[in-house]
Amino acid sequence: MKPRWDGFKSALGPGIRQYLTAKRAVGCKFSGEDRVLRVFDRFLAEQGIGAPETITPELIEAFMASRRRTTPVSFNDLLGTVRRLFEWLMIHGLVEQCPVRLKPRRASARRIPFIFDVGQARRLLEAAGRLPDKPRGPVRGPTYRVVLAILYSLGLRIGEASRLLIGDIDWDRRTLLIRNSKFGKSRLVPFGPRLYQALREYLDLRTRHWGTASVEEPLFTFNGRTPVSPNSIRNTFHEDLLPQLKLELPEGIGRPRIHDLRHSFAVGVLLRWYRTGVDASARLHYLSTFLGHVNPETTAVYLTITADLLQEANRRFESFARASEPSP
Repeated sequence: MKPRWDGFKSALGPGIRQYLTAKRAVGCKFSGEDRVLRVFDRFLAEQGIGAPETITPELIEAFMASRRRTTPVSFNDLLGTVRRLFEWLMIHGLVEQCPVRLKPRRASARRIPFIFDVGQARRLLEAAGRLPDKPRGPVRGPTYRVVLAILYSLGLRIGEASRLLIGDIDWDRRTLLIRNSKFGKSRLVPFGPRLYQALREYLDLRTRHWGTASVEEPLFTFNGRTPVSPNSIRNTFHEDLLPQLKLELPEGIGRPRIHDLRHSFAVGVLLRWYRTGVDASARLHYLSTFLGHVNPETTAVYLTITADLLQEANRRFESFARASEPSP
């Protein structure tokens, strides 16, 4: 059992606390960075570092070597977290120089997400609905079926779905209140009649198992008290559901991840806009708001170029070109 964490203990600890406090004051959650910096702080304390100025490039290299990072992405994420800490400390006069001298590793081409089409998503939900109960997982199938339906049809992050409370559903306005998302903001997300019916049926089932719940209790639960964790959702997706689907992966596309359901939602919206003649570029900020992004540039990451998107973009361009041709 891991010992309980009781604060930053190294000579750099006060600076780390100030850094995290400043970032959170402007809306950054920094939960991942917090975990990394706790490990870094413990490493510095174990090395007996007496003052921030004694942290050398060699010490940073030793820390990086102590953390197993098998891919360039994970290595660069770790290195970037440490580098940004020291850059902030320098700006605020808490250290004189940045001891990070290591260069980021060269990463391969960005992974292309697997985009679930409607048929594949339907098979995924059907497979989820058939999941058998477990001693610590009653109503497991219906629970995962609705969770995955929300991820695919609304493009929520896995943590956002996990944290939903019963009181976050506004049945009259048919909206979900997404609290405290990645960028520290909340938003309202509307849902349609099919999801309305699925949520109603699931809540009735939940009530039969654990009784009437208060608005502060988690929507998705296996014990009536605590929410289903993101790791449980993620592991069930990868270990129990994907093998049943036997998906054929296009060349250059990796094994599907649960976050690809969010990609699939964004791409699906863009496709519908193209096919109905909507100016996608003019409406991208709507999608950005729906997904909980701070700007449309962030949303653009999700708009993976698929064969369908290329076909629709080409069709749109041909229509534009024909309309621009001078009359004979």
